[in-house]
Amino acid sequence: MKLQQLRYIWEVNRQGLNVSEAANALFTSQPGVSKQIRALEDELGIQIFERRGKQLVAVTRAGQRILDASGDVLSRIQNIKSMADELRDESKGALSIATTHTQCRYVLPSVIKTFRARYPNVSLHMHQGTPVQIAQAAADGTADIAIATEALELFEELTMLPCYRWNRAVIVPKGHPLASVKRLTLKKLSEYPLVTYNFGFTGRSKLDEAFTQESLTANVVFTAADADVIKTYVRLELGVGIVARMAFDEKQDADLIALDASHLFEPSVTKIAFRRGSHLRGYMAGFIEMFAPHISAVNLQRQINENTQDEIEAHYADVKLPDL
Repeated sequence: MKLQQLRYIWEVNRQGLNVSEAANALFTSQPGVSKQIRALEDELGIQIFERRGKQLVAVTRAGQRILDASGDVLSRIQNIKSMADELRDESKGALSIATTHTQCRYVLPSVIKTFRARYPNVSLHMHQGTPVQIAQAAADGTADIAIATEALELFEELTMLPCYRWNRAVIVPKGHPLASVKRLTLKKLSEYPLVTYNFGFTGRSKLDEAFTQESLTANVVFTAADADVIKTYVRLELGVGIVARMAFDEKQDADLIALDASHLFEPSVTKIAFRRGSHLRGYMAGFIEMFAPHISAVNLQRQINENTQDEIEAHYADVKLPDL
């Protein structure tokens, strides 16, 4: 068994069983990848992938266990490389962050500015996507860190730390009838067409739950992943916007009015996540502390190595998270 063979089966699975794409990602040839996968299966006496002709169509049950173990091996090897890099020079390296547009646009700029000042020799790579894509990127090691509100809990490979709480605002043009309402209600909102996030984005589930609990139907006429896009269509009077409160900028959005909606919806919690067992280089722990100051970079590695996710959540249950 060769380490390269484990990399091949891991990448093929990550590329949706597309051997050509896996070969491109590994900078090798498709026949070479196929040959090494066959050789590994012959050596183990186990079929990892089901085939239809020459095409891979599924992962076998036994193959999934081999892939899970391979992921752990590859992760440990990456940790060794990271530790070696840090021992050589902990001030240099790269940090890959997967997150949503809202985090990238409204929350991270000040953190990134501080981080760059403290770690000028660390290159930053930002990847935007859906919450599931973001969580998957951290789970399979494509990204070092994931920051999201939704979907992280779907991946058992991730360690998650709570960062801050946030709620929503209702966005309307100046002169809109809702602007004169003293206290918003869900019933009042249900009378208007709504423009908000796609399902699965930025705490959208909390919005749907709130209307359902009141036996009301939200008349959602337009959805988007980007708060700026939502505000654009509010300006076009397509509907009333519901966005994360942090996504409203009083200067840039001076033509709009933000109405408090925190009493209508349960607050959401944004979390930062990384693959369980990962080695956190000094600047990675530093970034986490900058993003969530209640998380101390000191002994963070030992804390996450020695505690289960349930124990981590129990620890932070008594911590008052900042509100954005």
